Amino acid sequence: MLKQMEGSKAVAEAVGLCRPEVICAYPISPQTHIVEGLSELVKTGRIENCEFINVESEFAALSVAIGSSAAGARSYTATASQGLLFMAEAVWNAAGLGLPIVMTLGNRALGAPINIWNDHSDAMSVRDSGWIQLFAESNQEAVDLHIQAFRLAEEMSCPVMVNMDGFILTHAYERIDMPRQEQVDAFLPPYEPVQVLDPTNPVSIGAMVGPDAYAEVRYLAHYKQLTALETIPRISEEFRQRFGRNAGGLLRTYHTENAELMVIALGSVNGTIKDVVDEMRADGHKVGSISIGSFRPFPMDALRQIICHAKRIVVVEKNLALGIGGIVTSNVRMSLRGLEQPVSTVIAGLGGRPITMKSLREVFNLSLKGELEEIHYLDLDWDIIRRELEHSRSLRRSGPMAENILRLRLQGGRP
Repeated sequence: MLKQMEGSKAVAEAVGLCRPEVICAYPISPQTHIVEGLSELVKTGRIENCEFINVESEFAALSVAIGSSAAGARSYTATASQGLLFMAEAVWNAAGLGLPIVMTLGNRALGAPINIWNDHSDAMSVRDSGWIQLFAESNQEAVDLHIQAFRLAEEMSCPVMVNMDGFILTHAYERIDMPRQEQVDAFLPPYEPVQVLDPTNPVSIGAMVGPDAYAEVRYLAHYKQLTALETIPRISEEFRQRFGRNAGGLLRTYHTENAELMVIALGSVNGTIKDVVDEMRADGHKVGSISIGSFRPFPMDALRQIICHAKRIVVVEKNLALGIGGIVTSNVRMSLRGLEQPVSTVIAGLGGRPITMKSLREVFNLSLKGELEEIHYLDLDWDIIRRELEHSRSLRRSGPMAENILRLRLQGGRP
């Protein structure tokens, strides 16, 4: 059924169609509308046999989900940014315990300084925790990924994090093809947990593990991620057959057949990149793009088969690993081991800064000419950086950098 909906409310409705039994809710922008929407669905009876639990913190939200999942309930929660950091211990515990919790992450920058706008630094902070991480390019895909996420989590007995760009997707109104309940029921079977607390058959969930077994436990978690590289595309293909549209999978290609330059990115920026690819193709440039759908596990082999034929590769990243550069780029380079294609990182959109077609086209043209540096910072104001560095060197008590930058922006003078 076609509906004009806000992304968050669409996700809430999709999660409701998956018949969750426990929803743990704590508000933090930009995911708040999701749990608000779910609370309304539970209150009005549109989600049956579901307990909606208001908790006192993000840490409590995931901790309650861990308990409910271990007890055999289909469990869901959502968070963003600092909320994810607050629940970090529980994030690792949920994965280490192999509990099939589904969580939406409304991607948002991390502080300090405080910033409520979108980038991917929150997801990157827990990339190695053991959660499967899926990234949505559009609100339609966010809806479809949540339906697949419950199936994937429960089949793998592994938590799944569905990433959707904060405000860019969560608060955007788009036309959504919302599945019917009977369609979702046919795709997503009733939850049958692999492990469950059962008084008649007692087990320890979360037992202490010493040096004699810890390495083996971690390897098996790694093995589960590798297994997901086969499970994710299989579930995505079944979704396509049942619902009539492509969504999810390990990666999605756009005009890569004869591309000399390939652009790789996560999330909603792929829509802008595709528009730039169309313009440059119309001008005779052989450019293509790849949207990574599964960041963890990372599809190294599938990506290598596509990008090995390109002459140059550009990775557009909404994160910055301080002291290193791009996180996604390091995974791309691993995919190219033994090959010699130059890979450039474009750090873009940090803290919600707009990523324009004009700026992207400029860096793609530089790459085609062989003039793009290894790390490029899109639309960075180098003059302000220079002035702040000079200021901090000249004064012992130079003050907070964030406030100084704001003063330079607003006043045009020295901090």
